[in-house]
Amino acid sequence: MKSLYLFIVIIAILATSCKKDDIANESEFNKSYKTWLSYKSSVNNSYTYTVSSGSWTGYGSETRIEVSNGEIISRDFIATMPHRDNSHKIDTVERWHEDKAHINTHGINAAGLFTLDDIYQKARTVWLKADAKKNDIFFEAKNNGMISTCGFVPEGCQDDCFHGVTITSITAP
Repeated sequence: MKSLYLFIVIIAILATSCKKDDIANESEFNKSYKTWLSYKSSVNNSYTYTVSSGSWTGYGSETRIEVSNGEIISRDFIATMPHRDNSHKIDTVERWHEDKAHINTHGINAAGLFTLDDIYQKARTVWLKADAKKNDIFFEAKNNGMISTCGFVPEGCQDDCFHGVTITSITAP
């Protein structure tokens, strides 16, 4: 009986000491990733996607990235702010275009130079692996089943705390 008890204790310790490699929203992520792989194949790894961001101050931006055969070939950026007179008008405060020869020559306000493969990798290894005890973790796939929102917000944070990506569209060029 002591041997059986000791065996059960050892198995329980081993089972609980193994590090899990789980990610938040894993089944949703895996389904979205499979959808992405199918789409990527159907468009020969050539597509355009748009990343949006916004702040409680009213500042907002969009970065459009074009990928051809798995390589980033252009990036467009636009940033806006509410007009100073408190009307419903929006002012463009920055706008630029980078072609293949000039990629990464503008400021740091734009979304980074990532393919969707890179974004899915970062989602799997960083954003969805955030400590769920300290963060609210988000994953949505509203772009025909492909990633639209992925990231986390530290619990208790109230202003511009999202770490991740918001993709408003994914299209074939």
